[in-house]
Amino acid sequence: MAPKTIDHAITARSLHGAATDPTHAGVLSFMRRRYSKQLKGADAVVWGIPFDAATSNRPGARFGPQAIRRASAIFDNDPQYPFERDLFADMATIDYGDCLLDYGNHAKTPATIEREAAKILKSGAYLLTLGGDHFVTYPILKAHAALHGPLALVQFDAHQDTWPDEKGRIDHGSFVGRAAREGLIDVERSIQIGIRTHAPEDCGIRIVYGYEVEEMRAEEIAETIVRHVGSHSAYLTFDIDCLDPAYAPGTGTPVAGGPSSAKILSVLRKLGALHIAGSDVVEVAPAYDHADLTAIAGSTIAMYMLGLRAEWLAERRG
Repeated sequence: MAPKTIDHAITARSLHGAATDPTHAGVLSFMRRRYSKQLKGADAVVWGIPFDAATSNRPGARFGPQAIRRASAIFDNDPQYPFERDLFADMATIDYGDCLLDYGNHAKTPATIEREAAKILKSGAYLLTLGGDHFVTYPILKAHAALHGPLALVQFDAHQDTWPDEKGRIDHGSFVGRAAREGLIDVERSIQIGIRTHAPEDCGIRIVYGYEVEEMRAEEIAETIVRHVGSHSAYLTFDIDCLDPAYAPGTGTPVAGGPSSAKILSVLRKLGALHIAGSDVVEVAPAYDHADLTAIAGSTIAMYMLGLRAEWLAERRG
């Protein structure tokens, strides 16, 4: 048997390369990346936000980062499919751990998230965030927009999240509307995929409804996204309830009639033409999961996000 290591997340001496921990054992960082608060030298940073106080239905997404990390252990050792490479051979990546939040003072939560996201982005690293409910995307978008200007929002979701709200509210169903009003996103370049509910306004964002996703091929969906966003810098946010509850039951507000994980992963694989400035996976709530179905889907989507980034870096570095 080839030499093995254990607890790579804390014993690794390099930010590059695959780990060799048994998939059933060891410290469970995301894909065994080294836990570190040292941003120097990192090309990509994985960060968790265990927050679900903004949920309108079932709580529990605060446990999402833990569940996604646990499920990601299966990606260890082998070259990652379908990228045919060790994603970390040339992309130095750390798991930054979780954002420390005061569970009894939610008013401070948005600023805390934004401040820490800004710190990570200042290092020049790509930020992949594990939620948490979908509200967390709002302060993350603020940090990205401060660096890149208004971003094209590419949102996989069953909900538009454009419900009106008042200043100071913390709500996972209104963050997109707020981001549009504050100029954090370019609504003319933004697109939502998999929507299966109605909100009072669409904020001028292109919508690909759930029934359209069902009727379109993955290639058509990807082409629609790439054509709509164009060369604009994009932020990719994936609410796990975009998937049908058959593939992702562990979420707070499941909506029947969604796409399969296979179809949406095929769409994600075809988004390499986009300039994705940052990304997140949110709303995994493991208390409602079965056999880790949702956690596995969420971790796979997160891995695809890193895969796209690894290919983008490889292309830039020649």
